[in-house]
Parts: sequence; structure tokens; C-alpha cells
Amino acid sequence: MKKILPALLLICGSVATANAQLLPGVEIGLKGALNFSKFKSDGKYFNSDNKAGYQAGLYGRVGVLGFHVQPEIYITGKNTTIKAEGGETTDVKLTTIDIPVLLGKRFGLGPIGARIQTGPIFSFKVDDKQDKIIPSLDPNSYKKNGTSWAFGVGADVSSLRVDLRYEMGLSKINNSSQANPKINMWSIGLGYRLFSL
Repeated sequence: MKKILPALLLICGSVATANAQLLPGVEIGLKGALNFSKFKSDGKYFNSDNKAGYQAGLYGRVGVLGFHVQPEIYITGKNTTIKAEGGETTDVKLTTIDIPVLLGKRFGLGPIGARIQTGPIFSFKVDDKQDKIIPSLDPNSYKKNGTSWAFGVGADVSSLRVDLRYEMGLSKINNSSQANPKINMWSIGLGYRLFSL
């Protein structure tokens, strides 16, 4: 009897945890991230150096059967230094509202798990600053919106969320430039679950 009782408790706990993965779940939380942005051009119009930026906002997650959809909304600062082919340099700072819609798969049971995620990110410009005009980049022609695609991995530890993500620019960010500049970005983020249902 002494051996059977612990075994029954273990089985019941495992079944309850597995059911939690099978049933629909919803959570909402805060997130922030440090990012490193770089402009990519067609051809050799300019080079771009990574500079640190930020992200701050909210995320939601709706999951069932180990899969989830994770919409987010946050403000993003994207900074880089650009060196044109002729040697001119300029600092570019973009501020956008970003809305990712990610599809993910979670591995693990209970409060600890790992995730993979991918999906589109829709960006809407709030502000842009470029300290100098260079031939391959007109500071007055930044687009009001853009799209990128995210690939990421993450981990859940109780209420904490850790994410490493790469964003690949799909649309050019400047209408007048022959370089067709796009933004690629790495980010490492930390989130906190506020509540779940």
C-alpha cells in the first residue's frame, strides 16, 4: 500500500498536467527586449553597423494541444549607423509600433517548457531621424509601414518568458532609395505573465 499510493499520486499529477496542455489556455503579459538592427541593401550601396535599440509592450497567447498563437504589440526603437559607398556616414533612428502574429509549438509540461515560433510582423512608423543626407538614402522618404518575418525560440519558467528572435525584413523601408533598404534585427527579450485563464 505504501508503494502504491505514491505511484497513484504521480500518475494523477501527470494526467492533470497533460490535460492542461490539451485544454485551451489564454495568457496575457508584459514584455521588453534589447534589439540590434541592421539595414540590408540590394548591391553595394552602403554598409550598416548594428546598434542597440529597445522593445516594450504586451503579449498574449492562446494555446491548445501544445500549439499556440501569440499576438503582440509593442513600441520599438531601431537604431543603426550607415556608411555609404562614397564614405559618408549617417545615424538612423526609427520608432515603430510593431504587431507580430506568431504561431508556435511548446515542448514540456507544467510551468517549465521550451518554444519555437514564427510569423509575420507588421510595423507602423511613429518617428524617423537621420542626421545626414546620403546619396543612397533620402531621410524624407521613409515608408509609413512595413512587414518582416520572425523566427524565434523561447523558454517558459513559471511566469517568466525568455525569447531569442530574428526578424528578416520583407519590405523596403525607403521609397526613393535604389538600394531597396530593409531592416534585419536580432532581439533578446524578457516577459512576465500577468494572468492566465
